[in-house]
Amino acid sequence: MKSSAIWSILVCFWSMFSAPATAMRDYIDVVGSSTVFAFSTVVAERFGKSSVFRTPKIESTGSGGGLKLFCQGVGMKFPDIANSSRRIKASELDLCQQNGVHEVIEILIGFDGIVLAQSKLGVNVELTRRELYLALAKRVPNPDGSKTTIENPYKTWHDITPSLPKIKINVFGPPPTSGTRDAFSELVLDYGCHTFEWLAQMSQPQSAVKRDVKDKKALINKQKRLCRMLREDGAYIDAGENDNLIVQKLNANPDALGLLGFSFLDQNRDRIKSAKIDGFLPSFRSISSGDYPISRPLYMYVKKAHIGMIPGVEAFIREFVSNKASGESGYLLRKGMIPLPKSQRQAIEQRMNALRPNGH
Repeated sequence: MKSSAIWSILVCFWSMFSAPATAMRDYIDVVGSSTVFAFSTVVAERFGKSSVFRTPKIESTGSGGGLKLFCQGVGMKFPDIANSSRRIKASELDLCQQNGVHEVIEILIGFDGIVLAQSKLGVNVELTRRELYLALAKRVPNPDGSKTTIENPYKTWHDITPSLPKIKINVFGPPPTSGTRDAFSELVLDYGCHTFEWLAQMSQPQSAVKRDVKDKKALINKQKRLCRMLREDGAYIDAGENDNLIVQKLNANPDALGLLGFSFLDQNRDRIKSAKIDGFLPSFRSISSGDYPISRPLYMYVKKAHIGMIPGVEAFIREFVSNKASGESGYLLRKGMIPLPKSQRQAIEQRMNALRPNGH
């Protein structure tokens, strides 16, 4: 047999056995929210130990970054699951559709609160959402009473409200890709902005006249400019997606505050505490009851096309939504996740059985 023929046979055999190794992936790939990351890693570790499947790979990329990766396409090189601390946006679903990700299963996994944490050595602070808006927005109402906005002039909390301490405004928080930051913008900055009636009217004008899509997008952009843009003069400090880093920075600076998910507060109560917001401290009870004003739902998004393609995807999801994990006495409760009511969990389990895509 000629050497060239032998070489051809060897190449053929190599292709047969090596191609599946590069095309096939035997572990689940999860990306997304740094808040949900803390819960996903716990579920992944238990799943890896108790099932026949490999421990899933979990990455903390932020909600926006994770959904962007998730929506890039279907196949082995794309993530199977995206964690998010906010609901998927219409623009993100459009990106999924454009890239062939046509069926996305939305799973509500629990609730979390956003806290304004501080070192246990810091002065106790009680804030309103209006005060937080005035402290952190890029532009704020002119103090002279005219219906105009100016670049944020406030340097200390005392400058905003005389009863607040004369401490420099210094808040560590996540980047724009973070669901925590998105939720904070909506639940705090928007709310505080709209306590000024004239600003509320400007950002949300009467909708008696029907608007086309272009007009709606222009309105959303106007609202963001008016209410949601964070100041860039050093009062708000982008600390990245690592919430543990924020905890370290708070301990190094007792006068600073930090935006964190409730779970990080709950796990670090020996080092940090939370400011009161609108009269409420964050707790399991105040968040689940809705009394604490900065609470949000947590989601998991799954590619239906990857169920059956990637080993263990469906089993991992079922572990996550199971009573032993996310139930009222589940192990995620001990990690700081606020569980769903039993009726909601049962509805999600039924939906999982049907494997229906989300209803967006």
